[in-house]
Amino acid sequence: MISWIINNLSTIIISLILLSVVSVIVAKLLKDKKRGKSACSYTCGCASCPMSASCHK
Repeated sequence: MISWIINNLSTIIISLILLSVVSVIVAKLLKDKKRGKSACSYTCGCASCPMSASCHK
């Protein structure tokens, strides 16, 4: 088992780094959603968004 871990250590480290980055992104998205922020607030406004009718009624 130890030899398998040693042979695949670089893959394990990269996977852990990617998992942590994805976790941080998901946590930020959830935090923004709870605060009422959405992707629309980062653009120039909803008038130019093709999905504006479905987001804001």
